[in-house]
Amino acid sequence: MSKMLNEICDMLDGYTGRDKIIRTLCYTTKLASGLYAQSDPGRAKKLAIFSSKMSQTRATLRLFDDLPMLAYSLSYGCGSKEPDRWMGLIGFVTNLIDHAYYPVDKICWLIEHNLLNVENPTRWDTINSILWVASIYLNLMNQAFRMLLIKQRMEAISILRLSLDLVHAGSTLPKGMLWGGRFQTWHVGLIGSISSLLGLYQYVAKKRIVKQSS
Repeated sequence: MSKMLNEICDMLDGYTGRDKIIRTLCYTTKLASGLYAQSDPGRAKKLAIFSSKMSQTRATLRLFDDLPMLAYSLSYGCGSKEPDRWMGLIGFVTNLIDHAYYPVDKICWLIEHNLLNVENPTRWDTINSILWVASIYLNLMNQAFRMLLIKQRMEAISILRLSLDLVHAGSTLPKGMLWGGRFQTWHVGLIGSISSLLGLYQYVAKKRIVKQSS
């Protein structure tokens, strides 16, 4: 119980964690509102109001995302640190779209709170949604490229490890069969050690990938 409480407090202590909790509250109450729409309209209305307030809270907090986004974009640059040039290009374009999204999002916020009058408010909402969709799509593509590269690397390591295991296994055969009996003790030790180290690396890497994706 204490560990769970500490984890929740850690999430609430930072912007990202707090945003995830607010987002969860926003959409779970929206879901509940829809489920109660027919059976209990009064409760459904209250849940809808709460969901709307949570959404407005997230929109207000996003007003301060420009500088952190700028700092991230400057550190990312043109994506030269990415393992693949296409990943770097997609990341760079995604950052440009995000920089366009935040000003538009602010305009939508000002319009919603009657602080800015425009001829066609719906147009700004549409532009905002298009930029949001484009950003998510490019992030999805970049993540897919990243996982593909990781998968290719892990498969290459698996091929090398299994090849070493095959060599090791063949050396245990009787003399005259394949390369059985031809290796000295240190040969077998070296092959087994390399295979084992590769196996350990894969084990740790897979746990890290699972942790990052959760």
